[in-house]
Amino acid sequence: MHEDGNGDEHGVAPEMPPRGVDQEFLSLERELTVLLRRARANQGEMAREVHPDLEPAAYGLLVRLEECGRQRATELAAYIGVGKATMSRQLRALEELGLIAREPDPADGRAWLVDLTEEGRTRVSRVREARRARYVSQLAHWDRGEVAELARLLQQLNQGMAK
Repeated sequence: MHEDGNGDEHGVAPEMPPRGVDQEFLSLERELTVLLRRARANQGEMAREVHPDLEPAAYGLLVRLEECGRQRATELAAYIGVGKATMSRQLRALEELGLIAREPDPADGRAWLVDLTEEGRTRVSRVREARRARYVSQLAHWDRGEVAELARLLQQLNQGMAK
């Protein structure tokens, strides 16, 4: 049986929560768990579409660079929420795949700026466009206002969780 958020993936109905527990927050936790599980699987698929050797976690870096342009590694690490060593390892791997390039920061000779290469930009754009097309197809029966409201609420949730 598939996982639909209304029970577990084996079709067993969820147990009744203890008295006094906020149903809304239990429902939120359950639906976010399903969403995050699916998002992790999708991220792996998209990473492989960009490059067969791309780690799923690095996909988010590429998206960030496509949206915001060149940045310092420290800015990327802070945005993604990883340490310097992890960021260095991921950037080195992306550079070896030819997806990013580093250049000295003219404002600070000790720092480096990271940006997508043309190849990286082309590959990321292609995958993101295919992903958007899937969302359009999957949510075709939704009103565009509902899609906009969902995006607004998810942004609000992300901002609140970043604090």
